[in-house]
Amino acid sequence: MIIILKPDSDKTSTEYTDLVAYLDNLPNITVRMHEEKGEQQRLTEFYLVGDTMPLDDAHISNFPLVERVVRVSREYRVLGRHNEDVRASYFDYNGVRFGQDEFHVFAGLCAVDTREHVEIVMRALNELGLNCTRMGAYKPRTNPYSFQGYGKDCLPYVFELAGKYDIKVIAMEITHDIHIEEISQALEQAGNPTGVMLQIGTRNTQNFELLKAVGRQRQFPVLIKRGFGITLEESLNAAEYLASEGNHNVVFCLRGMKTNMGDPHRNLVDFAHVPVVKRYTHMPVCIDPSHSVGSREAGPEGILDVMHAAAQGVIAGANMVLADFHPDSTKALVDGPQALKMNELEWFVNDLQIARDAFLARKQCHDKYNS
Repeated sequence: MIIILKPDSDKTSTEYTDLVAYLDNLPNITVRMHEEKGEQQRLTEFYLVGDTMPLDDAHISNFPLVERVVRVSREYRVLGRHNEDVRASYFDYNGVRFGQDEFHVFAGLCAVDTREHVEIVMRALNELGLNCTRMGAYKPRTNPYSFQGYGKDCLPYVFELAGKYDIKVIAMEITHDIHIEEISQALEQAGNPTGVMLQIGTRNTQNFELLKAVGRQRQFPVLIKRGFGITLEESLNAAEYLASEGNHNVVFCLRGMKTNMGDPHRNLVDFAHVPVVKRYTHMPVCIDPSHSVGSREAGPEGILDVMHAAAQGVIAGANMVLADFHPDSTKALVDGPQALKMNELEWFVNDLQIARDAFLARKQCHDKYNS
């Protein structure tokens, strides 16, 4: 059960104290309080875990500060939508809002290689008015002899350049809980010029101890990718691990399914699941067309397959696109063959905007005929 309080409820009031006292005395129930501070209001929710069936919804709703009582209907209790819950939800981080009504492009290097390449990418993003990017410092690889990323050694200049070019959020994969501390320290030493969204890669989607560690920290939001060859339900439960430990600022990323059924693409594109994730949960949904397609092949009309795949996800309502770009893909240390070129960035962004406008037009049409 979830108890949603009215915005900006006063935690020093008698009404709040009475509600907490009532919840604390419920037998066989564990109560977890979550508070989210937005730019304009503070939201407070209580999560009741245990034998909640005997509880009277109407009685709880009569407490003055209670806005709504929601019965949990899915295993992912915190992140899930329950009993036709259609509330809009979002979180703000470093001046950027992430939600199911928002849209952002995270274009950048799959793996950081040189300072020069980082600067070229960030300058190009800034010129197009984009303030988010992806920059891989830690790279888990299938082959133990492949390049594993420069790790903490590249963080100082990545963060410095992000501040120089007004990059607000960097999506950065981590593979160990020590990386959280390294990123936090490097940001602090650089004067906190930017923000980081920790990324859980597909190989670590079921690394439950890593998920718990990332969930316990509240400094950074999290982008979690769908796992290798596992069901959507299993991946959504992996995201719930993060929220169950306290971090509710989670974005879910679809990145294709590992199967030969997707040939000749690297993975089978699964972007039809964008509305499914939005229906099941409150999480913003990201798509990763670069790792889904895995090449720069184009159809006879000249449009790249990766752009077609990205458009499919955006027109279905995706809130974020993660895409690989590189100034010289022949020198890329990771996934060079799939990286788009810098002179294709503006084309890519404009193509995504066409798809986004189409989604909004479709939504407007739906609202008209269902009003």
